[in-house]
Amino acid sequence: MIQIDLTGQVAVITGGSSGIGLATAELFLRAGASVAICGRDATRLEAAKAQLTSQFADAQLLGVQCDVLDAKDVEAFAATVSERFGRVDMLLNNAGQGRVSTFADTTDEAWRDELDLKYFSIIRPTRAFLPMLRDAPAPSIVCVNSLLALQPEPHMVATSSARAGVLSLVKSLATELAPQRIRVNSILIGIVESGQWRRRHAAQAQDAQSWEAWSAELARKKNIPLGRFGRPEEAAQALFYLATNLSSYTTGSHIDVSGGFARHV
Repeated sequence: MIQIDLTGQVAVITGGSSGIGLATAELFLRAGASVAICGRDATRLEAAKAQLTSQFADAQLLGVQCDVLDAKDVEAFAATVSERFGRVDMLLNNAGQGRVSTFADTTDEAWRDELDLKYFSIIRPTRAFLPMLRDAPAPSIVCVNSLLALQPEPHMVATSSARAGVLSLVKSLATELAPQRIRVNSILIGIVESGQWRRRHAAQAQDAQSWEAWSAELARKKNIPLGRFGRPEEAAQALFYLATNLSSYTTGSHIDVSGGFARHV
């Protein structure tokens, strides 16, 4: 991986207490950046902070309990980051999970919950951190989205629809914020190892089938060309690229991180 020195820069990562968010925080800390993470679960957040500080003894790390769907929580998070670091250079919007449902069994409430999560987990942090991003020398916003945005699945109808809307939102933000020098991009993930997938393994695996065997079998059934699930650090590397000046002439775009699972050209 290309080495880059981010000393003096600040990265804010929502959903930073596990999975892709935690792996992304590790990359930014390794590059010398100050990092602010947030998460809803206080226990998981404290565990993430302990893990990161054990890896990076001199880390400039802030962890704040925050529900990104709560406007007051997000405003308080932004205020805390401003007080601690005084600036924000990169905002990484990484929150949300998939909902398994078909059109026939998705209730009105479920539709609202899914749309609310996918949109406002981006809208509220972006709104809260924009004033600091505008003052940064090379600001960027990167959003974690899903391949479902371009390749919908009938058993995930609500999530697929919401993800497509997020793709449009990212493009719109990129166009609107370009005159303010703020780049906005996203990644489209396929199947990446996560707590949600681990829970499915625990519920569905038979005869004590290991995670490795279960996930590899599922990858083959889904015809993922690379024959496996993605790893959080692989998605994190794409986020790192888009957030930093390694991609200084890229905005309104997305990187496919799906192991070749995409069927479109």
